[in-house]
Amino acid sequence: MPTFSSQGLTLNYVVEGRGDPVLLIHGFASSLQMNWTGTGWISGLAEAGYQVIAFDHRGHGASEKIYDATAYTIGDMAEDAFALLDHLGISRTDIVGYSMGARVGALMAIERPERVRSLVIGGMGSRLFEGAGKAEEIAAALEAPHRDDVTDAYARTFRVFAEATKSDLRALAAVMRSPRLPLGPDRLALIQCPVLIAVGSEDDVAGSPHELAPHIAGAQVLEIPRRDHNRVVGDKVFKEGVLDFLRHRG
Repeated sequence: MPTFSSQGLTLNYVVEGRGDPVLLIHGFASSLQMNWTGTGWISGLAEAGYQVIAFDHRGHGASEKIYDATAYTIGDMAEDAFALLDHLGISRTDIVGYSMGARVGALMAIERPERVRSLVIGGMGSRLFEGAGKAEEIAAALEAPHRDDVTDAYARTFRVFAEATKSDLRALAAVMRSPRLPLGPDRLALIQCPVLIAVGSEDDVAGSPHELAPHIAGAQVLEIPRRDHNRVVGDKVFKEGVLDFLRHRG
């Protein structure tokens, strides 16, 4: 897999297909393989006529791991994404971000609107207004000697998922302890591009997409029926909704 450099770190990425570029940004404890390749997103978008770009966040997948919480801010991750676009010579792109990746995509659209053609905020609703919930409990769960030592049920789901993705648990604990940037209505109002907010009807992590949408001009909401936070990613309704959004974004 090819690599690029950002802030002195080596991160890996993939590019597939030709056409308008679409940057896919995965969520916490996931990877480009788990979020986008294995679920058919990359192949599906490429077949639909797009140039698809995806990368592993710092501390995730095959990218470089560090253990300093101050190096994992959403701003740092947004800079990684811009560094990849620069590396590929791409000046403007559509973005599909999921969960933590949606925070990254939203910040990119706020800070450098000229580089974001459209934005899909996946797996994130009104929680975008807040920081990460129960961050210290999740970090402690990731550092516990064994998953059975974790008594907090919510935090334990993150430990189980991180083990399933074969993640570096210590790196993820550092990510969870990083300052997580809440994006208030005043900042979200700066987003100028077309926006689709896509959340599962049974997602108890994301918060309400209907509470988020009024704070982003022209934002559309796609509710994926009978899907929770983890099961949305590979859902056909999500994929078809994004393709339809991209075809009509202008």
